[in-house]
Amino acid sequence: MTNLPPHAVRRCAHPVNLLHATLFFSPDLDAEFEKLGITDPSTMRLAARSAPLGAVGAGTVAATFYNYNHELLSRHLPAVWEAASPAAVLDARLRAADTTLRRLLGAEAIASAEMTEAAELALRAAGACTRHARPLYAGNADLPVPDADAPHLRLWHATTLLREHRGDGHLVALVAAGLDPVEALLSHTASGKGMSPRWVLGTRGWSRDDWDAAAERLRGRGLLDAGGELTEAGVALRADLEDETDRLDSAPYEHLGADGVARLTELTKGFLTAAVGAGAFPANLSGKN
Repeated sequence: MTNLPPHAVRRCAHPVNLLHATLFFSPDLDAEFEKLGITDPSTMRLAARSAPLGAVGAGTVAATFYNYNHELLSRHLPAVWEAASPAAVLDARLRAADTTLRRLLGAEAIASAEMTEAAELALRAAGACTRHARPLYAGNADLPVPDADAPHLRLWHATTLLREHRGDGHLVALVAAGLDPVEALLSHTASGKGMSPRWVLGTRGWSRDDWDAAAERLRGRGLLDAGGELTEAGVALRADLEDETDRLDSAPYEHLGADGVARLTELTKGFLTAAVGAGAFPANLSGKN
């Protein structure tokens, strides 16, 4: 039983997730990692996201990130921790988040009452998240909350908690639906909401043969047609996945209440719109090419 309007969880989680993700497309993250002697972009982003788990190896990251090829991960982990400790990486990513948000949003937004309000709403929501079976959320939840005099960093920290809590639950839904990592990526792209195959293959470490084999498996289940589009059953499966993800992710938003969720959605969408306008994301991520 919910007291929230239909799809309110998803509508709020979307800008929350993308506001968090601005860091991972930011040149400021590259600059901070280069100071640590780490110059490979894949290594940077894998380390930045996995650092809350400690000096983990490829197996742990394959389990918690889900859609990366273990062979790709093995080329970067655990070797990166010889160059920089998880603590040093966490400090670097927070400095990069600071620089990124200041650059994208501007000094007025950073110092605004709306920024403080958004941070406190997001932190209140995150207070209802749970650690059990949520490894990436749990690792981030053990990190200190930035000080009150840096509300933009408090907001980024809270968006990280909410994003990883939802992501952990989404993996549960994927496993229950019987979608392996490549099938999950392909079906998401076929839905029109995912990244382009070229970008996915380049960043996740899978080959075109892996992609084609996953397509064949999905066709065998009646989820994908001969042209690479989702069938009616495939569309229904993806819709069910999102509904189940919403259900598993409902606690923080139920805790915030309908008015709080509506306000957090409004504020984060406003900040996200400004960030996108300032060039937060590359233009070539989406599509089916």
